[in-house]
Amino acid sequence: MKRNHLLLIIGMSVFALQGCVISVSDDGFETGNHYHDEADREDRNRDYISDINVGADITRVKQALGTPDFNEIIVNNDDTYTILYYRTQRKHGDGMTTKDECTPLLFLEESLVGVGELALSRI
Repeated sequence: MKRNHLLLIIGMSVFALQGCVISVSDDGFETGNHYHDEADREDRNRDYISDINVGADITRVKQALGTPDFNEIIVNNDDTYTILYYRTQRKHGDGMTTKDECTPLLFLEESLVGVGELALSRI
């Protein structure tokens, strides 16, 4: 009888100690839902940006893409530029977004005048 109780206790202990395992990829970044959410966001951002037209209104872009990952304001002579950065690619597996993972959208007086690093380098 003691043996049956001991086996029952051991069996219940093993069952109670089972847990959930999170898989981590080679670069240390979780392979769970967070990664897939970010990849989906990057895809949506790339799709939207690839179809955007010069002259697009900054308010509409923010409504479509949401809060930018970074933003800057540059005053050059009498012109005020707003640069919105949206994540479009993953370069680092650290879970953090950096500017080199984003595409800059360049606005002059609330109107889109350029997309990408080349446009940014021209102001």
